[in-house]
Amino acid sequence: GATMLPLEGSTAIRWKPGGLYNKMIAPLLNYKIKGAIWYQGEANTRRATEYRELFPAMIDDWRAQWQIGDFPFLFVQLANFMETTSTPVESEWAELRAAQRLTLEKCKNTAMVVATDIGEWNDIHPLDKQTAGKRLSLAAQRIAYLDKKVVYSGPVYQSMKIVGNKIELTFSNIGNGLIAKGGELKYFAIAGADKKFVWAKAKIEGNKVIVWSDEIKQPTVVRYAWANNPEGANLYNKESLPASPFSTDKK
Repeated sequence: GATMLPLEGSTAIRWKPGGLYNKMIAPLLNYKIKGAIWYQGEANTRRATEYRELFPAMIDDWRAQWQIGDFPFLFVQLANFMETTSTPVESEWAELRAAQRLTLEKCKNTAMVVATDIGEWNDIHPLDKQTAGKRLSLAAQRIAYLDKKVVYSGPVYQSMKIVGNKIELTFSNIGNGLIAKGGELKYFAIAGADKKFVWAKAKIEGNKVIVWSDEIKQPTVVRYAWANNPEGANLYNKESLPASPFSTDKK
């Protein structure tokens, strides 16, 4: 037998000011890297607006510290989590996903993997990492290795146009075309100037999505998959890559 002395308590350095950077990033700066993959955001959902500034600032700082140019930076959007809802709701998780999506516009040489179809309602760390990894590999092939033949992203909201009582949506990254996976389009919501959202009907016309509701005569805004857990949201491109959640008024 042997007597073991009690282990000394450890310092949770990651919770100290500058702890994450000084302990986990700074020691790596002398290593050469090809790029970075980032999978985080759950802890920031209560400060999603702040994340719009913090996340791009962190990417810019890493690139400045490594001094190898604007290296590829790939990240995973928050997966679906918590219980589903029967009516359109406000969502901190959706706000954080919007901040992540807008980072694509703020920081060049970046790519985002959508994961709202591979999460679990009762597990903040879902088991299906393989699908996320496969989608990241597509992004790496395109962004890091410049294979322009690879479709690496699902549809990303680009613009809207009000036509009567309907709203036309256009997207980037449509690949070989838009599809509604498994039936009619789901999880679209629409509202007028009062921002009172109701579930909407939606259909694909060519490379556009048309959204409307008989309850809203003068629509001003559309949301898609805007929830903590938008389970069943089914707008994809033909390469089976899911569309990113969005709200047309979140710029």
